[in-house]
Amino acid sequence: MDPERGGQHTGCGLAAKITRMIETRYPDHRTRPGFAKLATEIREHTGKPMSATYLWELATGRKRNLTQETLGTLAAFFDVPAEYLLDDGVRSRADAEANLTVALRNRKVRSIALRADGLSDHTLDALLAMVDEARRIERLAPVEERSDDAAGPGDR
Repeated sequence: MDPERGGQHTGCGLAAKITRMIETRYPDHRTRPGFAKLATEIREHTGKPMSATYLWELATGRKRNLTQETLGTLAAFFDVPAEYLLDDGVRSRADAEANLTVALRNRKVRSIALRADGLSDHTLDALLAMVDEARRIERLAPVEERSDDAAGPGDR
Protein backbone atom coordinates (compact mmCIF):
# COMPACT_ATOMS: atom_id res chain seq x y z
CA MET A 1 0.00 0.00 0.00
CA ASP A 2 1.27 3.47 -0.83
CA PRO A 3 0.34 5.89 1.95
CA GLU A 4 1.26 8.89 -0.17
CA ARG A 5 -1.51 7.93 -2.59
CA GLY A 6 -4.27 7.95 -0.01
CA GLY A 7 -4.16 4.26 0.79
CA GLN A 8 -4.21 3.12 -2.81
CA HIS A 9 -2.16 0.32 -4.34
CA THR A 10 0.16 1.09 -7.23
CA GLY A 11 -0.35 -1.37 -10.06
CA CYS A 12 2.74 -2.33 -12.02
CA GLY A 13 1.36 -4.41 -14.87
CA LEU A 14 -2.11 -4.11 -13.41
CA ALA A 15 -3.72 -3.75 -16.84
CA ALA A 16 -2.14 -6.99 -18.04
CA LYS A 17 -3.31 -8.80 -14.92
CA ILE A 18 -6.89 -7.59 -15.30
CA THR A 19 -6.88 -8.47 -18.98
CA ARG A 20 -5.56 -11.94 -18.13
CA MET A 21 -8.31 -12.47 -15.55
CA ILE A 22 -10.97 -11.45 -18.07
CA GLU A 23 -9.52 -13.71 -20.76
CA THR A 24 -9.32 -16.63 -18.34
CA ARG A 25 -12.90 -16.23 -17.13
CA TYR A 26 -14.19 -15.68 -20.68
CA PRO A 27 -11.82 -17.62 -22.98
CA ASP A 28 -13.99 -17.29 -26.09
CA HIS A 29 -13.38 -13.74 -27.32
CA ARG A 30 -16.60 -13.91 -29.36
CA THR A 31 -18.75 -14.23 -26.25
CA ARG A 32 -16.59 -12.16 -23.89
CA PRO A 33 -18.72 -9.39 -22.37
CA GLY A 34 -17.90 -5.74 -22.88
CA PHE A 35 -16.89 -3.58 -19.93
CA ALA A 36 -20.47 -2.41 -19.26
CA LYS A 37 -21.77 -5.97 -18.95
CA LEU A 38 -18.70 -7.06 -17.04
CA ALA A 39 -19.08 -4.21 -14.53
CA THR A 40 -22.73 -5.21 -14.07
CA GLU A 41 -21.71 -8.83 -13.44
CA ILE A 42 -19.09 -7.70 -10.91
CA ARG A 43 -21.66 -5.55 -9.06
CA GLU A 44 -24.22 -8.37 -9.06
CA HIS A 45 -21.72 -11.01 -7.94
CA THR A 46 -19.97 -9.00 -5.23
CA GLY A 47 -22.54 -6.39 -4.21
CA LYS A 48 -19.79 -3.79 -4.52
CA PRO A 49 -19.77 -0.76 -6.82
CA MET A 50 -17.88 -1.00 -10.11
CA SER A 51 -18.32 1.28 -13.08
CA ALA A 52 -17.67 0.21 -16.65
CA THR A 53 -15.51 3.28 -17.22
CA TYR A 54 -13.31 2.61 -14.20
CA LEU A 55 -12.94 -1.07 -15.13
CA TRP A 56 -12.01 -0.09 -18.70
CA GLU A 57 -9.49 2.45 -17.41
CA LEU A 58 -7.86 -0.20 -15.19
CA ALA A 59 -7.83 -2.81 -17.97
CA THR A 60 -6.30 -0.42 -20.50
CA GLY A 61 -3.73 1.07 -18.15
CA ARG A 62 -5.25 4.54 -18.12
CA LYS A 63 -5.70 4.17 -14.36
CA ARG A 64 -2.95 2.45 -12.46
CA ASN A 65 -4.06 2.70 -8.87
CA LEU A 66 -6.82 0.85 -7.17
CA THR A 67 -8.26 1.15 -3.71
CA GLN A 68 -8.27 -1.66 -1.19
CA GLU A 69 -12.02 -2.04 -1.82
CA THR A 70 -11.59 -2.33 -5.60
CA LEU A 71 -8.74 -4.80 -5.07
CA GLY A 72 -11.01 -6.98 -2.95
CA THR A 73 -13.92 -6.65 -5.37
CA LEU A 74 -11.89 -7.72 -8.39
CA ALA A 75 -10.24 -10.57 -6.46
CA ALA A 76 -13.63 -11.85 -5.27
CA PHE A 77 -15.21 -11.70 -8.71
CA PHE A 78 -12.31 -13.34 -10.55
CA ASP A 79 -11.73 -15.83 -7.73
CA VAL A 80 -8.06 -15.00 -7.27
CA PRO A 81 -6.15 -14.00 -4.15
CA ALA A 82 -5.92 -10.21 -3.82
CA GLU A 83 -2.14 -10.62 -3.86
CA TYR A 84 -2.40 -11.72 -7.50
CA LEU A 85 -2.96 -8.10 -8.46
CA LEU A 86 -0.02 -6.90 -6.37
CA ASP A 87 2.66 -9.60 -6.34
CA ASP A 88 4.20 -10.97 -9.54
CA GLY A 89 5.19 -14.20 -7.74
CA VAL A 90 1.56 -14.87 -6.92
CA ARG A 91 0.68 -13.84 -10.45
CA SER A 92 2.98 -16.43 -12.03
CA ARG A 93 1.49 -19.22 -9.89
CA ALA A 94 -2.05 -18.04 -10.62
CA ASP A 95 -1.26 -17.74 -14.34
CA ALA A 96 0.03 -21.32 -14.38
CA GLU A 97 -3.20 -22.50 -12.75
CA ALA A 98 -5.25 -20.40 -15.18
CA ASN A 99 -3.38 -21.87 -18.15
CA LEU A 100 -4.19 -25.35 -16.87
CA THR A 101 -7.85 -24.44 -16.38
CA VAL A 102 -8.08 -23.06 -19.91
CA ALA A 103 -6.30 -26.09 -21.39
CA LEU A 104 -8.59 -28.52 -19.58
CA ARG A 105 -11.66 -26.86 -21.09
CA ASN A 106 -10.62 -28.49 -24.37
CA ARG A 107 -12.27 -31.91 -24.55
CA LYS A 108 -9.34 -33.48 -26.41
CA VAL A 109 -6.79 -32.21 -23.88
CA ARG A 110 -8.91 -33.67 -21.06
CA SER A 111 -9.17 -36.94 -22.95
CA ILE A 112 -5.39 -37.20 -23.33
CA ALA A 113 -4.87 -36.45 -19.62
CA LEU A 114 -7.45 -39.04 -18.54
CA ARG A 115 -6.00 -41.71 -20.82
CA ALA A 116 -2.48 -41.06 -19.53
CA ASP A 117 -3.49 -41.69 -15.93
CA GLY A 118 -2.02 -44.96 -14.69
CA LEU A 119 0.76 -45.20 -17.26
CA SER A 120 4.31 -45.90 -16.09
CA ASP A 121 6.84 -43.10 -15.60
CA HIS A 122 8.75 -44.39 -18.63
CA THR A 123 5.66 -44.19 -20.84
CA LEU A 124 4.67 -40.78 -19.46
CA ASP A 125 8.17 -39.47 -20.24
CA ALA A 126 7.82 -40.79 -23.81
CA LEU A 127 4.43 -39.07 -24.16
CA LEU A 128 5.89 -35.80 -22.84
CA ALA A 129 8.69 -36.02 -25.41
CA MET A 130 6.12 -36.61 -28.18
CA VAL A 131 4.01 -33.64 -27.08
CA ASP A 132 7.09 -31.42 -26.83
CA GLU A 133 8.08 -32.44 -30.37
CA ALA A 134 4.55 -31.78 -31.66
CA ARG A 135 4.66 -28.30 -30.07
CA ARG A 136 8.03 -27.66 -31.72
CA ILE A 137 6.72 -28.77 -35.14
CA GLU A 138 3.70 -26.47 -34.78
CA ARG A 139 6.01 -23.65 -33.66
CA LEU A 140 4.39 -23.33 -30.23
CA ALA A 141 6.34 -22.10 -27.24
CA PRO A 142 7.68 -24.81 -24.97
CA VAL A 143 5.76 -25.36 -21.75
CA GLU A 144 7.85 -24.43 -18.75
CA GLU A 145 7.39 -26.69 -15.76
CA ARG A 146 7.53 -24.95 -12.41
CA SER A 147 10.28 -26.28 -10.21
CA ASP A 148 8.47 -25.28 -6.99
CA ASP A 149 5.50 -27.58 -7.61
CA ALA A 150 5.21 -30.24 -4.99
CA ALA A 151 4.49 -33.73 -6.21
CA GLY A 152 0.81 -34.45 -6.06
CA PRO A 153 -0.73 -37.66 -4.76
CA GLY A 154 -0.64 -39.24 -8.22
CA ASP A 155 2.91 -38.16 -9.03
CA ARG A 156 5.57 -40.82 -8.86
